[in-house]
Amino acid sequence: MKNNMKIISYFFLLFFLFTVNALSEIFTEIKIFGNKRITTETIILFSGANKLKNKNVNENDLNILLKKLYETNFFEDVSVKIENNELIINLIENSLVQNVRFEGIKNKDILEFLSEQIQLKKRTSYIKSYVKNDESIILNVLKGSGYYFAKIDSSIVENDNNTVDIIYNISLGEKAYIKKIKFIGNKVFKDGKLKRIIASEESRFWKFISKSKFLDINRILLDENLLRNFYKNKGYYNVSIESSSAKLINETDFELTFNINAGTKYYFDEVSLDIPDDFDKQNFDKINKVLSEANGEHYSLNFIERILKKIDQLILSEEYKFLTASFNETILGNKINLKIYFEDSDKSFISRINVLGNYVTREKVIRNKFLIDEGDPYNEILLTKTINSIKSTGIFKNVNKEVIDIDNKKIINLTVEEMPTGEIMAGAGTGSSGTSITGGIKEKNYLGKGIKLDTSFTLRDDGLNLKIKRTDPNYKNSEKDLVTSVENNTRDVLSKFGYKNRKTGFSFGTSYEQFEDIYFSPALSVFQEKLETGSKASASQKKNAGDYFETDLKYQFTLNKLNQNYQPSEGYKTSFYQSLPLITDDGALSNSFTFTNYHSITEEMVFALKFQAKAVNSVNDEDIRLSKRLYLSSRNLRGFESGRVGPKDGTDFIGGNYLSSLNVSTTLPEFLKDLENIDFKLFYDAGNVWGVDYNSSLDNSKIRSSTGLSVDWYTPIGPLSFSLSQPITKADTDVTETFRFDIGTTF
Repeated sequence: MKNNMKIISYFFLLFFLFTVNALSEIFTEIKIFGNKRITTETIILFSGANKLKNKNVNENDLNILLKKLYETNFFEDVSVKIENNELIINLIENSLVQNVRFEGIKNKDILEFLSEQIQLKKRTSYIKSYVKNDESIILNVLKGSGYYFAKIDSSIVENDNNTVDIIYNISLGEKAYIKKIKFIGNKVFKDGKLKRIIASEESRFWKFISKSKFLDINRILLDENLLRNFYKNKGYYNVSIESSSAKLINETDFELTFNINAGTKYYFDEVSLDIPDDFDKQNFDKINKVLSEANGEHYSLNFIERILKKIDQLILSEEYKFLTASFNETILGNKINLKIYFEDSDKSFISRINVLGNYVTREKVIRNKFLIDEGDPYNEILLTKTINSIKSTGIFKNVNKEVIDIDNKKIINLTVEEMPTGEIMAGAGTGSSGTSITGGIKEKNYLGKGIKLDTSFTLRDDGLNLKIKRTDPNYKNSEKDLVTSVENNTRDVLSKFGYKNRKTGFSFGTSYEQFEDIYFSPALSVFQEKLETGSKASASQKKNAGDYFETDLKYQFTLNKLNQNYQPSEGYKTSFYQSLPLITDDGALSNSFTFTNYHSITEEMVFALKFQAKAVNSVNDEDIRLSKRLYLSSRNLRGFESGRVGPKDGTDFIGGNYLSSLNVSTTLPEFLKDLENIDFKLFYDAGNVWGVDYNSSLDNSKIRSSTGLSVDWYTPIGPLSFSLSQPITKADTDVTETFRFDIGTTF
């Protein structure tokens, strides 16, 4: 029986070899028919036919050759055969797109953007199937601009010179506005908080710039992801956005409703790291310490990401470069056991990285974000980080990857989808301290170089600030951004503080993460200031009048241990700032220290403590000029008018050389909890301003304090904040303020 099986196996092997040899042919010449626009040399190059000359060529080789020619998108039909030792390629070229027209759209910005986004551009090969793809792209762009009811009908005009004109006939219809946003179901949190989480916003007649007021499917999907992540970071592991629906109220307005089922709140029970026996366990001590702190805490995506980031940093060392970290979660009741473990990754190397889809952005901008390079070991962690780094630029809608494995080498194709990078911003606010109007224009990809330009202005009752800021990413391949700004600021506070001034100058610097969670921000500034004092000012104050020139070296260290930067509920953040005088008239040396701490007492009851201390003194025994003296704002000391506490010279509050404040507050989630758009806080503030270098007799070192209730109200106009305060301790010269409010909106 065994001998018979061997005979049968040999027979099939001989048959296979004979069959392969019979199907193999050799060609010595290449003949191409049907090409009119594409040269013969180009076709041979794209097909790789020269590499097959004088070799045994089988059907699989011809199929690969055929595939390569179709992938060029130059040909409508291709056939290949070997006959009389000749490779014969017959083909029909695709027509060329001569013109693309968008009928029914007059907005030049939309027309320009559509021209950049479609696949079938002018002077490209016409591929019939791409027309439908471009129709979808056009509709998505239009819906993002509010034209939810837009319709499109395309037509193709065939010309005599083997070209076509593509005409998109577009009916825009009326714009679709979000009139109201609702949250229903087991949502746990108030509507006001959830509205601040999502990107969509309710339409108002003054919002003539914002696009978030338009009904947009893609934005709604983003809203769902933002809500989902918010709930999971709060412990709601199985949260479900049951539905998001838009109900037509009238011809143009929609009511957007999110149906949320938060489910049960989950807590970490046991969080562990499965370390292989042959690993040095001391390398994981810091990670194990953080893991132990999670036991009993509520489930959080941010926590898992933070742990995986630490593990990734360890894995990326030489010792573990072919490992990857994964985790699984086991649910027992409302407890989750999290187990993190290691797996061997693919031991291959990167052969080539291709960047595709960047029509505006220069390839260097994208490659500057790479954490991998050709020739490196293939690492899924670094590839994911690279994609996230590219996305973080904010100039691409999507970044997709394709990894091709050839002979244990990886070819990585990264395809980016560009999006509009310009932004116009405008806003207004009013309150107890006065009225302000802000505006600006931002561009995140200037000249396709990834350069960020930001021009802004703020017009207040007491002055005007103008600023132009430029950010050059990865300056001179330093892996650090260079930030340059030019400013012109005027302020007239003669009636309050006895002076007015104008400062003009520039600064440049950078900011980066020096160590884990520790950020360093150095900068150099050069400014010219003109300062004037009032006619009723004291003789000492009038000495401050004049022109000043200053060059300062500034830096700041920040330690950020907050669980999240937006609406934190746990952790702390502390920073130290110093401004060192290099070339100045008064030698002002500034120091400041701030500390902020948050702690969640219950689900929505968050305790916050904030402390600050500042000092400004002269290194050459000169008096500090009025515009550099320190004043306590009403945000740090409620119950008192902004800047109108501390030393006085005649009728003017002159600030001090030293300042400190303490703010303690807690949210009150159970107080009037049925008011969906209103949050209440109980607070206690204390602070002081002291030190008058030019006249110590004016000093006033009394600590001021107050307590009260603050309210954050998400109104139809915009967020309204007001506080009712009762001063506890004060000086006779202080100006108190029992009620204070601020309201603002964007356009």
